[in-house]
Amino acid sequence: MEKLETLSPKNYAEDWDNIGLLAGRRDKDVETIYIALDATDEVVEDAMRVGADLLLTHHPLIFKKLSRVNTDDFIGRRIVSLIQKDISYYAMHTNFDVMGMADAAADELGLRDREVLNVTYEDEISKEGCGRVGRLPERMSVETLAEAVKKNFCVPSVRVFGDLGDIVEMAAVMPGSGGSYIKDAIHAGADVMITGDIDHHEGIDAVAQGLAVIDAGHYGIEKLFIPYMEEFIHREFPKLKVYRAEFCEPFVVR
Repeated sequence: MEKLETLSPKNYAEDWDNIGLLAGRRDKDVETIYIALDATDEVVEDAMRVGADLLLTHHPLIFKKLSRVNTDDFIGRRIVSLIQKDISYYAMHTNFDVMGMADAAADELGLRDREVLNVTYEDEISKEGCGRVGRLPERMSVETLAEAVKKNFCVPSVRVFGDLGDIVEMAAVMPGSGGSYIKDAIHAGADVMITGDIDHHEGIDAVAQGLAVIDAGHYGIEKLFIPYMEEFIHREFPKLKVYRAEFCEPFVVR
């Protein structure tokens, strides 16, 4: 936990978030780690199957306040299963968004001269926050960028709001749900925003304000958490066994 909180300090998390050790023993000896984006039924079952000592996810399983933990609902059943198998459960959410996810996504796009898109933490030394904005490696059409997003983030498809032939240079990237950050992207002078979970009105309103949007999905970008943390664990704890959830889009398009 000390290593995880050095990578993504807890004080960078939003006040409404729920991060850190959410279930299990703080003094648990760890030999095997299982990494996933979400603590789904399948993930919990697979973590138990491989004998994981620690389940590490990006999205917290326990988000809203719980008044009871039992097997009457799906969240309670997962927590009970983890505790029964003595698997400690740790989540890195908005603290990782700030210190980890944002730059990892910007790296995939090759953004240069990048800045923080939405500042959530500021002191005398630096400004930190969610998302990044910067220059693409070269000027390109929205269509060319959309194809690059599909390739670099390994997503089967993207939704594009805007003219595919428009030429863009300044790009904002906001992993996860980016609708509420469209104003930040426009204010930063971005020509295009790469994000997820954009609804109809957010998309067309962004285009009306001169911002194209490439929606690669919430899972599509944030699954970066899995290989990022796998590499980190291997580097910091080379003797530990690491298992990871397989990439699997949460829905299908027919």
